[in-house]
Amino acid sequence: MRDFRYLVARVFRRAKPAAIRNSSIHKTSKIEGGSQVVGSVFDRHSYCGYDCTFLNVSVGSFCSISDGVVVGGSNHPMHFVSTSPVFLSHRDSVKTKFSKFDYLDLPRTRIGNDVWLGHSVRVRAGVNIGHGAVVAMGSVVTKDVAPYSVVGGNPARVLRMRFSEEVIEALLATEWWNLPDEELGRWAKYFDDPEKFLKEWAQK
Repeated sequence: MRDFRYLVARVFRRAKPAAIRNSSIHKTSKIEGGSQVVGSVFDRHSYCGYDCTFLNVSVGSFCSISDGVVVGGSNHPMHFVSTSPVFLSHRDSVKTKFSKFDYLDLPRTRIGNDVWLGHSVRVRAGVNIGHGAVVAMGSVVTKDVAPYSVVGGNPARVLRMRFSEEVIEALLATEWWNLPDEELGRWAKYFDDPEKFLKEWAQK
């Protein structure tokens, strides 16, 4: 019975459609069911798990985004008398409008290439996450994340770097994520060893 319930739950989860509006999703990328993507871009070979929210976000290539991730969104006016949308012209969250102040704080959030966001990560609007970064499960990212850093916690802080500074600089210089698929296929055999990959790259 438990196995049957599990299978039913999986089927219904997959049956939920993704809500995508005013966005560009590369044909090689995938958005799973229950996710909301608005005003955003997903580049090559990136995927977004179930029940995610992306509002005004640029996502690079080869990004791995787990379930329940929330990135971006608009801010409320903390310098007003009230933060409620009933006083704003751009918010339709409530039925009543007492005034229509022209306030919209919706900064662009940018996620680099080859970034991994763990389950239930939250990323504040306007943050930049560097290439190759990893954000641990359940983390709340409130400021920019350096390339190839591993961050975690609330607020997220640097736990360690994935590679040495020398290797990071060399990997960033290759910009391998911009290679055409047919050329990338020839380099893939070196991807399990960054130093070997960089050695071969230097000889090309």
